[in-house]
Amino acid sequence: MDFLTSLLGGGIKSIDPAEAYARLQNKPAPLLLDVRQPEEYREVHVDGAKLIPLGELGREAKNLPKDAEILCICASGSRSIAATRQLTGMGFNVVNVRNGMGGWLRAGLPAKRGSK
Repeated sequence: MDFLTSLLGGGIKSIDPAEAYARLQNKPAPLLLDVRQPEEYREVHVDGAKLIPLGELGREAKNLPKDAEILCICASGSRSIAATRQLTGMGFNVVNVRNGMGGWLRAGLPAKRGSK
């Protein structure tokens, strides 16, 4: 693995937005964790996503399920890589959503505008 791959998420599990959407249709569905800032979330988000900004993740991780898959998403995939690494180190079953909400929207997947 080269330096850039390592820096940008080598060694963590990642899926594309279409695969994330497919997994969210499963019963039980994984938890979709949005690690962007509240204003970004209010602008557009995946319906049902739980918002915990990356900077709050350390203290809020105790409120996440240890027995379920967690999909991490952000705007472009960078913060979600950091969140995936952090949560993986805490023993969570977590997967990064590559390309974040930008990729989600480019793929034409459903999104919601507004705070809830």
